[in-house]
Amino acid sequence: MRQLLLAATAAAALLLPVHAEEAAPAPSPGEIVEAAAAGEWVRIAPSDLLVMDLAPDAAGKPRRVVIQLMPPPFSQGWIGNIRKLAAAHWWDGTAITRVQDNYVAQWGDPDGEDAVKAKPLPDGLATVPESEYRTQWIELKYDKSMKPLLEKWSEGGSAETGPRSADVGPDNYAAAYLFDRGWPLATDEDYEWPVHCYGMVGVGRNLSPDTGSGAELYAVIGHAPRHLDRNIALIGRVVSGIEHLSSLPRGTGPLGFYADPAQRVPIASVRLASDLPEVGRPAFEYLSTESDSFARYADARANRRDPFFIRPAGGADICNIPVPVRAVGGK
Repeated sequence: MRQLLLAATAAAALLLPVHAEEAAPAPSPGEIVEAAAAGEWVRIAPSDLLVMDLAPDAAGKPRRVVIQLMPPPFSQGWIGNIRKLAAAHWWDGTAITRVQDNYVAQWGDPDGEDAVKAKPLPDGLATVPESEYRTQWIELKYDKSMKPLLEKWSEGGSAETGPRSADVGPDNYAAAYLFDRGWPLATDEDYEWPVHCYGMVGVGRNLSPDTGSGAELYAVIGHAPRHLDRNIALIGRVVSGIEHLSSLPRGTGPLGFYADPAQRVPIASVRLASDLPEVGRPAFEYLSTESDSFARYADARANRRDPFFIRPAGGADICNIPVPVRAVGGK
């Protein structure tokens, strides 16, 4: 009887309609990035990488932080100063002096506020005006009419700056956000500016009208402090080694400054990668924000459809769409 049932079941199976195979699960953002074509990645020039080596940790392991500097036209006055400071080896022997929980890690001269003890700055550093916290559209040679661009950011650009990213969205701190040549920006009808996402690096300053020289820098290690946008200069982002800043003990003094000088983390050296020996020089590339893969990646960040998620969010904050960066040519 059992054999008859099995035979009948087998016969019935032959009569069942052939169903199409189930659709493959939607790829995750990480899977989209992994599948991106080699031609969709952009190499970062060694002259645009600032390499900061901290003193080894308690176990003797090296700690290296690599910062990508922003391209023109953003923050170029401060970045020019930073290049001069690095060439002068000015940061060698300075320290990380402040680590404020869910906010920033800051470094520079521990005696910078003492006119007698402060480390002399190199000659020729520029004094940059507050107007440089943002950039006018006309300087970028784009159509100044913002409305059609906000509706669909699919055209525009110039020979100098390249095409615009098609990825644009609403923003709580500006008319819209967008990605341009690998960088997260906010914009209104007349200006655009870089934004304070996790890992972004800015210039410490005193009260206005001081804008800072670039000698005092900080990295965002907490929730994106977007209220700082257009109030302080951003000059780049950490592309490697953020863990060496975000995991440091928090300072116990006001604003997270280390009350005990012994807690400060010494900086061994800061150099442009282009000034380091070619062998062993760090090298990185980012996923072009003008690529098809980035458009799909950004959509996947805003609308997670991979199996773990029950319902897509339908949107994302710009700082929740970090531009993928990867090391090349070794570790």
